[in-house]
Amino acid sequence: MGLPGPGLWLKRLWVLLEVAVHVAVGKLLLTLFPDRVKKNILAMGDKTGMTRNPNFSHDNWIPTFFSTQYFWFVLKVRWQRLEDTAELGGLAPNCPVVHLSGQRCNIWDFMQGNRPLVLNFGSCTPSFMFKFDQFKRLTEDFSSVADFLIIYIEEAHASDGWAFKNNVDIRNHQNLQDRLQAAHLLLARSPQCPVVVDTMQNQSSELYAALPERLYIIQEGRILYKGKSGPWNYNPEEVRDVLEKLHS
Repeated sequence: MGLPGPGLWLKRLWVLLEVAVHVAVGKLLLTLFPDRVKKNILAMGDKTGMTRNPNFSHDNWIPTFFSTQYFWFVLKVRWQRLEDTAELGGLAPNCPVVHLSGQRCNIWDFMQGNRPLVLNFGSCTPSFMFKFDQFKRLTEDFSSVADFLIIYIEEAHASDGWAFKNNVDIRNHQNLQDRLQAAHLLLARSPQCPVVVDTMQNQSSELYAALPERLYIIQEGRILYKGKSGPWNYNPEEVRDVLEKLHS
């Protein structure tokens, strides 16, 4: 993919400063006004489902905010979004992915004629898993008119990274076998559609700016719907609205 140009490096530097200030101020406010900051974080957690997730209490995740691991993860996500090439109405990047069997293919291989293809990027993050049943209902309700594909990407909350207590214990993937093994955990949830993994170069995650989770709809190779970035704006019900309008 080549080395980043000077313009991209300048943007990265600016984002680095923004994130550093965000974390420093957040840590200071959490120290001085802990109740107010926790209230704000809980309000954000309502959007992701964290406050309604029975597997987590607020003590499992709120104390991890503004930590060193939080800083590096937010910086990584913000930098990745600078290289987002998936434009609404534009050609969908035809990135390589890997079946759980190890067979390599490309995203476009899952398109069937002019049927919409829904792409669901994510990993075993609390928000992705909490809304997994919503996505399953989409596949069940629209399988006659659309196709669906889950693309398992790098871990957002790896146990050796920005980890939440009581989350699935998965370390950062060191090789493709690690990623394939982690993706097999989704099979226990009966996903009702194919599951593939991103390559270790994280090409689809980067070109679709998918970290930590994101939804897309592509049709005939073009991006019909581009969901907002997760976790705060990851919303399977928006996909439902688009599919209903398409086939009303």
